[in-house]
Amino acid sequence: MTESGEGAIAPYTEAARARLVMAYEACELADLARAGVPIGEHELNPDGTTRAPGAVLADAARILAIAQRLLEAAAVFERMAGADWQLIGSILGVPPRTARVRFAMSEAAFREELIFPKGTHAGGAAEEANCLRAHMAREPLETALDLDDWVLRHEDGDGDLGTAPVSGGLVRRDLQRCAEEHP
Repeated sequence: MTESGEGAIAPYTEAARARLVMAYEACELADLARAGVPIGEHELNPDGTTRAPGAVLADAARILAIAQRLLEAAAVFERMAGADWQLIGSILGVPPRTARVRFAMSEAAFREELIFPKGTHAGGAAEEANCLRAHMAREPLETALDLDDWVLRHEDGDGDLGTAPVSGGLVRRDLQRCAEEHP
C-alpha cells in the first residue's frame, strides 16, 4: 500500500512516521537480542571453549549498533513530537547543546527524506539501513502492518493489544487543515 496517487490514505504526521521508524529499530533490537539467549548444542567445545571465536562478540556489537540506532530514532521521534533540546539533554543527562550536536543531523536527515525521498541507494549496511528507514518514512502503512504482525506473533501476555497494536496508534494529518494552511 502506498500513500501516493489517487485515493491515497491521508498521510501520517511526521511524528507518527518517526515513531514508526523507532518501532522498527526496537523490533530489530528485540529479534537480535533474543537470538543471543539460546546456547546451541554444538556452540561450545567439550572443554567449554567456543567453536566460533569472536562470533558472540560480533553479535553483541551488532546489538549495540542497533541499540544506538534505536536511541537516535527515539531522539528524532521526540523532536518530531515537539520536544526541545533541553528535555532531550535532561533525559540523557547531558547539556542541551550536546544532545543537539549528537542528534541534529539525524533529525535533519529524517526531515529531508520526508520532503525529498531519495529512493534506493547502493552501499554498505549503514546505507542499506538508511534506505530502509527512508522507505518506512515514505510508506508508513506498509511498515506498520508488518510491525502489527510482528507484535502479535511475539505477544507474551501483554494484555489485549488488539489487532492493530502499531498501525492503530498512528496519527494521520488532517488533510482539510493542511489544504487551508497551504492553498
